[in-house]
Parts: sequence; structure tokens; C-alpha cells
Amino acid sequence: MTEPKLEVPAELRDLAEKTVDQAEKAFGMFFDAANKSIASIPAPGTEMAKQALSLTEQNLKAAFEHARKLVHATDLQEAMRIQSDFLKSQFTNAGEHMRQITGGMMTTAKDATKGKF
Repeated sequence: MTEPKLEVPAELRDLAEKTVDQAEKAFGMFFDAANKSIASIPAPGTEMAKQALSLTEQNLKAAFEHARKLVHATDLQEAMRIQSDFLKSQFTNAGEHMRQITGGMMTTAKDATKGKF
């Protein structure tokens, strides 16, 4: 039994890809503004805010790349493989992000208590 092809008109694929591009540009502008506003956050929160924003930006970039790949999937098997690969990478990234956040929190806590004891 052959896998059915995803018969999606080229116009619809083009529209989906343009929509992903527009959404990515909009989020890019948001992240630019957010990065500029981080300077107003009092220390020690500045570094944690930068790190959280950076991790969020990485996650969104991965999601946009994932969406682009799905737009070009030609059959259900390929779409499922793309989805599976994405989920695996997101689980791996989530673990790494947690390590980074925990490390950042420990550093911030140590810096905040220096000289107090």
C-alpha cells in the first residue's frame, strides 16, 4: 500500500510560507524591542531576563523552521518524521535550557549574597 500524497496546491503552500515569514518578522521586531527594554530591569534580574528572552527566541526560531519544513512535506510519513524530529530536538533543548536557567539562578543568588555573610 502506497502512502497517499499530500495534495496541497502550490498557492496554498506559498501562502503558508509567506505567513510564517511575516509572523517571524513580527516576532523579530518584538524581540528587538524587548531586548532594548531589558536595560531598564534592575540588577540582578537583567541577566536572567536576557537569558529567558534568548531561550524564548531560540524556541520560536525552531518553531518557525519546523513550520517551514511542514509546509513542504509531500506525504503524511514525511510530515510525521518532521514532527518527530522537532519534538525530539525540543525535548533535548528543554533540558539544556533548564540547566542554563538553573545555573543562571545559582550565579545570581551567589552574586546577590556576596559579602552579606
